[in-house]
Amino acid sequence: MIRLANSNDKIPVLNFCQNTFSWGDYIEQVWDYWLSEGNLFLYEDQSVAGICHALFFEDHIWVEGIRIDSSFRRQKIASSLVKHTESLGRNKNIATSYMLIDTTNIPSLSMAKSLDYHAYQSWNFYSLLPCRKNISTRVNYENTIPNDLILHYVDSWRWLSFDEETLKFLYKKNRIVSCQINEEKSFAIITDSKHFEKTMIVTLYVSSFDTVNEILTFLQNFANENNYQRIQILSKEDISVLDSLEFKISFNLMRKSLS
Repeated sequence: MIRLANSNDKIPVLNFCQNTFSWGDYIEQVWDYWLSEGNLFLYEDQSVAGICHALFFEDHIWVEGIRIDSSFRRQKIASSLVKHTESLGRNKNIATSYMLIDTTNIPSLSMAKSLDYHAYQSWNFYSLLPCRKNISTRVNYENTIPNDLILHYVDSWRWLSFDEETLKFLYKKNRIVSCQINEEKSFAIITDSKHFEKTMIVTLYVSSFDTVNEILTFLQNFANENNYQRIQILSKEDISVLDSLEFKISFNLMRKSLS
């Protein structure tokens, strides 16, 4: 009852992905991209009942896009889709699985916990507008990061581990910046959204409000100069007190050991 999705499944899926959130859903924008990546799984019970997309990396699975038709909910279809991805991961000797869930989404959190996922980290999502500002002289491009502090970076809303090739690319493109004031040093990792045009995604590791304010000023100017339309900020710390940011939502990064 679980199979790979194909292009003919798009319309039936979008039919039950219209009002997933208060503002709608993003599945229509990412469907073709996910289909091209592979591992877009579909649960079928006479008709399309649910979907789930997965990415398989060397050290972990990333599970995303779980959507269940409201007519088929409370039948453990989401659990079946997640278990399917986990089984494929174990066959590849992958030890860990991750997914991201809104902290207020009680049904999804309950589903994840029933499968032995736990809240590994909490992250906050902020929006920042590009604008023309003076570049902060305190912000520097980095060619190294502290491995004990920075464990993940966000790439198109996927929390990924660093590898040597990725780090080399980010260093070369000047996509890792920092600001140090006295003993406090904050970092930002900049990536481009693969799904939405002119959208910059920033993973922010916060040491102090002063250093973060400098980095945010730099990011606004950087985005303006490079014709970005929006900046999405992800941070483990609560920085909603900073006037330039608009708080959007909080997420739990859920983790499970597959061993």
